[in-house]
Amino acid sequence: MRLEVGKIDKPHGVYGDVVVTLLSDRTERLDVGAVLFRDDGFQFTVKKSRPHQHRFIVEFAQIRGREAAEAARGIMLFGDPIDDPDTVWVHDLIDASVIDLDGNELGEVESVLENPASDILVLRDQKLIPLTFFVEQRGDGTIVVDPPHGLFDPIDDTDE
Repeated sequence: MRLEVGKIDKPHGVYGDVVVTLLSDRTERLDVGAVLFRDDGFQFTVKKSRPHQHRFIVEFAQIRGREAAEAARGIMLFGDPIDDPDTVWVHDLIDASVIDLDGNELGEVESVLENPASDILVLRDQKLIPLTFFVEQRGDGTIVVDPPHGLFDPIDDTDE
């Protein structure tokens, strides 16, 4: 499984350099020699890159000249997952069982909702758990969370 890591926004100059928006905080994706892929598997190898206005100017070995850079506009870039035991990947959270610190089962993750404050686990029964309560991911695919007391208590919406 490859992960979406960036997008070629537009050409930069006449020699084939392109402006890339990196969708990851892993800037090593654009280190010299790094290989990224188009959705059809075509490879792009980074020859040079440098930060530029919150994006990067990148020279790929496979893009030569302004016309080729123009043709690459809008291409989504994918990369292989980086093996980092301290990193939790969204695709690893989907379908995971969620338990609290006491071992109580809370449900299975259906999706992850992006949220500026903290991404949110959406469980199959539509419970929402902010990732700020994430404690650990176990090797068996179980996620342990430490939600505050009362987070899952039913809401009493009867008028008083």
